[in-house]
Amino acid sequence: MSLSPHEHIRARLITDGPDPRTVPVELRCDPDDPRTVHLRLPGGVHRPIGRDLLERGLRSPVTRGDIRIWPCGRAQLIVELHSADGVAVLQFDVAPLIRFLARTQGETPARPPAAVTGT
Repeated sequence: MSLSPHEHIRARLITDGPDPRTVPVELRCDPDDPRTVHLRLPGGVHRPIGRDLLERGLRSPVTRGDIRIWPCGRAQLIVELHSADGVAVLQFDVAPLIRFLARTQGETPARPPAAVTGT
């Protein structure tokens, strides 16, 4: 039985109020599904996010389904989660996300090389 790499970090929940609220977030990478990062938020909220989407969102705005991710300067990342209940906007410090992704990089099997066309 292999262990799931995980990390506990904090994010700022952006609301209509004057100050964002800090919330604990657990990041987990399941060895059986290494291309997915699982975010667990307070209240039992669980959102799987494609690892590639998270990595691309560190560099430029990306959207997939009901998830939007974009960099906010060099040190912050915004993750916007849409659901039937509404929208949650989380602001993360980039450094812990990068550390988690780097630490779990070995868990992700190499992608097959792109097909080479003859010349």
